[in-house]
Amino acid sequence: MVAFNPLRVLPSTSLLLLTTVSTMALVGIGHPVVQAQTPDVSDEVPALPEEEGSAPTPATTTDDLRPLAQGSILSIQGGQRLMDEAGAAVSAQNYELAVSKLQEARQVFNQLSNFYQELAASFSGIDNRIAEEQRAQAVETAQMRDQATYQLALVHRAQNKPELAVPLLIQIIRSQNPTRDLGRQAYQQLFELGFVDSPYPRGSNEPTSALPVPQ
Repeated sequence: MVAFNPLRVLPSTSLLLLTTVSTMALVGIGHPVVQAQTPDVSDEVPALPEEEGSAPTPATTTDDLRPLAQGSILSIQGGQRLMDEAGAAVSAQNYELAVSKLQEARQVFNQLSNFYQELAASFSGIDNRIAEEQRAQAVETAQMRDQATYQLALVHRAQNKPELAVPLLIQIIRSQNPTRDLGRQAYQQLFELGFVDSPYPRGSNEPTSALPVPQ
């Protein structure tokens, strides 16, 4: 009796399929394959968080590096601010405060005028453009100094202290000359105080205001 062989009843095609399936089972092809995920190139890298308390740095300007141009006491703006404060004190009849502010303004303008004169002399013959600019600044600040001096003399007159007003008025005349408006006004004050007897110009004896006009 011949033994039963199952391979003999299978067609050749079925035998080939069985062999292929067996081979796949042995090498593990039947297990699912995990594919690596490719990152989306369209995703943008997130920006790094800013440090806590950080602030954008403002752009540096030329004016930020020029502190005297921002109203420092040693500047024309600083002197003008003192003059304004003195004018407000006069309006409130606070003459003591007005005297203090005017003395400070007078000192500031006098220092500025002297400094500009020194710079003009230093640049003379080296850079005439700078020398002329500094000379013009010296004249302008000297005019402001004399104006502050005149206002101070008027405050002393309002305080009934002519002995303090007279020296200041004479300084103004020496600086301005009697031919200029401020020089004539100073001389008129001397005439009204009785320090001089002859009016100038001749025939002019109109009184001036005893109180300074706020600037």
